[in-house]
Amino acid sequence: MKRFYLAFLVVLISAIGVSAQDKQSPQKFSPEKFDADLQEFIKKEACLTDAEADRFFPIYKEMQTKQRNVYGRQHHRGMQKPQDEKGCKKAIQERDKMELEIKHIQQTYHTKFLEILPATKVYDIIHAEDKFHRRMLRGWHNGGPSHKNNSQNQQRKEKTQK
Repeated sequence: MKRFYLAFLVVLISAIGVSAQDKQSPQKFSPEKFDADLQEFIKKEACLTDAEADRFFPIYKEMQTKQRNVYGRQHHRGMQKPQDEKGCKKAIQERDKMELEIKHIQQTYHTKFLEILPATKVYDIIHAEDKFHRRMLRGWHNGGPSHKNNSQNQQRKEKTQK
């Protein structure tokens, strides 16, 4: 009888462990969903009309593609620490160049955005993008993307303040 209870207890603990792992497993990252959520967030936060969004987002995607290329090079370069002082110095200098390249891309595209949108909306877009990324990082840090929950919490706060 003791063996039966012991076997039952082992099966029960295993089942609970598997169930808990299923509930705690992080959602898989989908770049398409991330981009769609980012665009939706930016459009809402910057109060873009459909026409403005149609003009803006193709140029924005161009900028993102160029930035991702630099980020990819940066990531590849940073995978292994150089073994000597000279190598480390060169890696730091290359990283600095890539950071400047990213800023130059942003500056170039911000100028392009200003040609099609008012400065107030470009300003709001830049802040919305930063806000979205902060919320997503905070969500992943807490176990999964939660920008929608944060958005809902913000709406609740605004209602209670009125």
